Amino acid sequence: MAPEARHHVTGEATTGTAPEASGTRTPPPPPQVPAPPEPREAPRAAAPAPVPLPVAEGPRDARTRLRAHGCWYPSADPDGTRAAFICDRGGVPQLWAGPVDGEGVRLLDSSPDPVKEVSWSPDGRWIAYTTAPGGGEHSRVLCVRPDGTGRRLLAGADPDTSAHLGCWAHDGSAVAVTLAAPATSRAQRDGLRQPSDSAPAPWTARATLLGTTAYTVGPDGASATRTGTGLSAYLIDPDGLAAPVLLATEPDAPTLRVCDLTADGRLALLRRGPRGRREAVVRRVVDTATTFTLPVADGDPWIGRFSPDGRTLWLRSDAGREYAALFAVALDADGTALGTAVVAERADSDLDLLKLAHDGRTAVLAWNVRGASELDIVETSARSGAPDTIGPPRPVPLPHEVVTRITAAGAGRLLLALSGSQRRPGVWWAHEGVSLLRTPWSARDEDTVPPGRPPVRPVLTRLTARDGLPLGGWYYRAPGRAPYEPAPCVVHLHGGPEDQERPVFDPLYHELLGRGLDVFAPDVRGSGGHGRSFVDADLGSGRFAALDDVADCAGHAVTAGPADPTRLAVMGRSYGGYLTFASLVWHPDLFRTGVAVCGMSDLLTFFAGTEPWIAESAAHKYGHPERDRALLHALSPMSRIDALRAPLLAVHGEHDTNVPMGESEQFVRAAREHGVPAELLVLRDEGHDFLRADNRRLFRRAAADWMERHLRP
Repeated sequence: MAPEARHHVTGEATTGTAPEASGTRTPPPPPQVPAPPEPREAPRAAAPAPVPLPVAEGPRDARTRLRAHGCWYPSADPDGTRAAFICDRGGVPQLWAGPVDGEGVRLLDSSPDPVKEVSWSPDGRWIAYTTAPGGGEHSRVLCVRPDGTGRRLLAGADPDTSAHLGCWAHDGSAVAVTLAAPATSRAQRDGLRQPSDSAPAPWTARATLLGTTAYTVGPDGASATRTGTGLSAYLIDPDGLAAPVLLATEPDAPTLRVCDLTADGRLALLRRGPRGRREAVVRRVVDTATTFTLPVADGDPWIGRFSPDGRTLWLRSDAGREYAALFAVALDADGTALGTAVVAERADSDLDLLKLAHDGRTAVLAWNVRGASELDIVETSARSGAPDTIGPPRPVPLPHEVVTRITAAGAGRLLLALSGSQRRPGVWWAHEGVSLLRTPWSARDEDTVPPGRPPVRPVLTRLTARDGLPLGGWYYRAPGRAPYEPAPCVVHLHGGPEDQERPVFDPLYHELLGRGLDVFAPDVRGSGGHGRSFVDADLGSGRFAALDDVADCAGHAVTAGPADPTRLAVMGRSYGGYLTFASLVWHPDLFRTGVAVCGMSDLLTFFAGTEPWIAESAAHKYGHPERDRALLHALSPMSRIDALRAPLLAVHGEHDTNVPMGESEQFVRAAREHGVPAELLVLRDEGHDFLRADNRRLFRRAAADWMERHLRP
């Protein structure tokens, strides 16, 4: 590989050289672990105050514009004529805004910090957005006026905490923000490794995890505790004239988001809980009393909205169901539920996205149908003393396979963020049932694939696991091959594990396809989009069956692909990176090589080092680090490192605190100690997601180079 000098690569050829080349760091002495503290109430995050920032408006076009780029996460002004959105045409996701039907878009924040979410205020005066300073996992909430002036930081100034964007008050007077309580000297107290720190000793440091009970981590069984961080949600005046209003405080909560407020501000709709156990919560603002809860589906965090009079709550929920549907909940004046009814559902399909227009009387429903999207528009009607009803659905034809976001854009108008297998993510708009029109400033695809070759459209394929569970995935055939000619194949595994493989354009796949490699991207058990039972099929010891699924999918690629059985590789990111590590040691003779991206190699050290909210959710999925210690050890790839045979490339972002970089480092180090070729590519200024165009390009080319080298005939 030929990485840029600013990135850190370790390889088998450099084993035994200086630490800068080998990636080996001298660990510090194990920290002294004090006795667990007495349980106490989780601290409340202090209410933030807006901090004015220098104007950072950029030129109307990026100085270094990418020939190919995507546009996503649109949010419209009140009359729907202008849109704010995220675009990476300048090499990093940034905040842009301009007319929906014109080219005159402008860059509103030229800072290099990637933007993740955008929300235009209902009164049109402000645009709120979330950024990730330095590309890491810390996030903060800012706002700026549509003309680029008045930029200010609303929450997240403390680098030891994070702020997340919620909804606006309906009059635009305040925006909801969730803030994590900062922890004192978190890096030292919790043993979380910062980019400048040395690697911890064998992971015996204290961890932030699962309440204030003591548990053990690391090979010597050292004691560790969590002192509770907690999340607090506030309403913040972007003008800084009114004091913040506390909406909710959740001790040791993995997630908390304010999804909607009633028009009069009486009630708030919150989404809280770990993945697999999310719930909708209705709370009175005046006394923060909870009046209603209902389990809701994973996936899109914007789970619902109140009707204009606040007497009906619309929710996307899978409570008591295999697949998410549209629920209508009748509420009294105090927010107490009077009745609940399912008003829109589909057999074998999840309600993927739910959005109500500004008038609250038009609902847009996006259904997940075998990975692709189908869109319906329905009108709601009020009923006295009972949940509102909806009229017949009106289908909307889509030019792309998948809808990723829906937002209201004035009276009768919608903005849709779409993605598909043939082009990069873009933004489309519709008005009163007219065919969807692509915005003039949307995605550009000039260098999507080499000239003269169209993007590969994947084929949906189905198979059956060895225990009879139906599985499926998308097969991408490298162009130029005869239909039945055996080809090298990369089995690519998504993250989550609740994510779903969907037919959207992935530049990584096309990089591999351009090297003559097929790609099979399956959904193993635990993936979303196939019903609640399928999602829960990998819980606890069910994960061993998920590891078998990987082998079954590789076998299907050979029999139905057709993939060459002697030239198979496995690759994945996040949970898919864990499956890659695991597959190489559980099925050592099946794959010739692997590329693991931001993956966990030891579930116990992962729990010791990850973010608190990740740990809270992961315990439900994988097992508790004390009660299920033996299971976590058995599921960890490091516990079977002696079986590793295939050469491995690991890739990690230097600022990743969701899955700390030590997870890749320890696996690569152990592989070399066992005489197996292994390399580690560390991407600078990146966290768990690779957001910068130059880093994404380096990653794709490095991965494809590795695969091409090891899958040669």
